[in-house]
Amino acid sequence: MVNQDSFWLRIIYIFSLIISATVAFLILGPRPAGIEGALDVSKLPLLNASLNGMTTILLVIGYILIRNKKRQQHKNVMLTAFGTSAAFLVSYVIYHWFKSGPKQYTGEFPEIYFFILITHIILAAIIIPLALITLYRGWMDQLKKHRKIAKITLPIWLYVSVTGVVIYWMLY
Repeated sequence: MVNQDSFWLRIIYIFSLIISATVAFLILGPRPAGIEGALDVSKLPLLNASLNGMTTILLVIGYILIRNKKRQQHKNVMLTAFGTSAAFLVSYVIYHWFKSGPKQYTGEFPEIYFFILITHIILAAIIIPLALITLYRGWMDQLKKHRKIAKITLPIWLYVSVTGVVIYWMLY
């Protein structure tokens, strides 16, 4: 079991680093000539905010279910929350591949916006391995370890999903 754990944890960390590096490159890196605007991605920010909102609702429902000892329903809802987060990530990557750079904030509260944005970005990178490890521990029925990490994962995941919606509101 320990060797299997070690193997999967290594895979989770490597996968998490690859995802974070890919997202950073897509936002900050160069684009091939002609790629920007090759696909209309103007509706994806709304889709992304909607997926973040759905994730928030699912996380809260999942928490309520487990507090009420409805383990199988909790598992199903949390897998769905993971699915909406994964769909968000795919949509986000597509958006940033076809649209160069981040949207500029032009609102009246730049200090608040940048505080939310910076904490969102840092915690979004941290949530990738945390969510994967939490999912793995639950999937493998390592309930004691799952509960321990879920207490850390849930508030961070909620913050990231809620602030994703807030950032959308502030930009659009």
